[in-house]
Amino acid sequence: MRAIGFREPQPITAETSLIEIELPDPVATGQDLLVEIKAISINPADAKTRMRPLPEGTEFRVLGWDAAGVVRATGPQVTRFQPGDAVFYAGAIDRPGSNAELHLVDQRIVAHKPRSLSFAEAAALPLTAITAWEALFDRLDVAKPVPGAADAIVIIGGAGGVGSIAIQLARQLTSLTVIATASRSETREWALSLGAHHVIDHTRPLPPQIAELGIGAPGLVFSTTHTDTHLHDINAFIAPQGRLALIDNPPSLDIMPLMAKSISTHWELMFTRSLFQTADMQAQGDLLGEVARLVDAGEIRTTLTETYGAINAANLKRAHAMIESHRTMGKIVLEGF
Repeated sequence: MRAIGFREPQPITAETSLIEIELPDPVATGQDLLVEIKAISINPADAKTRMRPLPEGTEFRVLGWDAAGVVRATGPQVTRFQPGDAVFYAGAIDRPGSNAELHLVDQRIVAHKPRSLSFAEAAALPLTAITAWEALFDRLDVAKPVPGAADAIVIIGGAGGVGSIAIQLARQLTSLTVIATASRSETREWALSLGAHHVIDHTRPLPPQIAELGIGAPGLVFSTTHTDTHLHDINAFIAPQGRLALIDNPPSLDIMPLMAKSISTHWELMFTRSLFQTADMQAQGDLLGEVARLVDAGEIRTTLTETYGAINAANLKRAHAMIESHRTMGKIVLEGF
C-alpha cells in the first residue's frame, strides 16, 4: 500500500521532511478494523510528532490520526462493524497513522460516519470533537455550576480546529453563555457563525473585555492554545472555585497563582484512553456516534474550511506548513490517493 511518512525530524521545508513509501498491507486481528482511507485531516499533533525522534530501531513513521473511510476487513473480536461500513475516527498515537491507503484501528474508538457528510467533511471532525467533548463534559464537568459564577465558558482560540467544535457543542448541549476569543475579522465572524454569543480579542488584555460584557465572572475556561501567555489573564477574570481545562503543551506552566481562587486545572489528551486501554475506551466511539447524530440532525456542522487535494507528500507538506503558521481556521482536509 502507499503511505506518507518521515525518517528523521526535519523542518517542513526540507525536501525529505515527508516522503512517499510502499508498505505491506496490514491485517486486521483482535478488535481491529482494516479501513480503506478516503480522507484525512491535519492537526497540530501531526506537526509536533513529525519533529520528534523516531523510536530506536524504527526506520520511518507514518503520521495522521483523523480519518474517514470504508471498512474492508475486521478482526475476529469485532462486533460493531462489518465490511462496507463507512466510518470516521481519530486513531491512536502509539500506532501507525492514517496517512496511508489502509489503516488499522480499534473498533472501540470508531463510529459510523455521519450520513449527511462526505468523507472529506467527516474527516475534519473526530480528533477535535473527541478533544472538545472530553474537555467540556469529562474534565470541566460543565453541567456542574460553579457557585456564584456566571453561567458562562471562555474558549480561548475559538477559530482553531478544537475551538470550532467546542463552540458548537457548548452552544447546542449546554445553557452556557459561550465567549470565544479570536483576533482577526474572519476568525471573529467564523466563531460567531458557529454559535459563540460573544467574541473577544486574545491579542488584547482579556479581563476588561470580559468585564465589559456585564455578565459577571465566568466559572469555566477552555484554553486551546498559548495557555502560558494567557494564564495571568485567566486567573484575573475566572470566578473563585472555577475550572480550567487546557490541551496545549507549553514548555512550562506555573499554576501556583491559581491556588488563591482554588482553580482546578485539568489536562485533556484525547489519546489517553487508547494509549492506556482504559476501561472506558468505548466512550470515544460512543461520543463520536453522538457527534454523528448531532450532525445528521443539523445541530452541529463540519469544521472543514480547506481541502488541499489528494493525499500525497506535497500536499501534506503544504498542510503541515499551514498548521505550523498558527493561522488556521477550522480544519484542513486531504482526500483520496
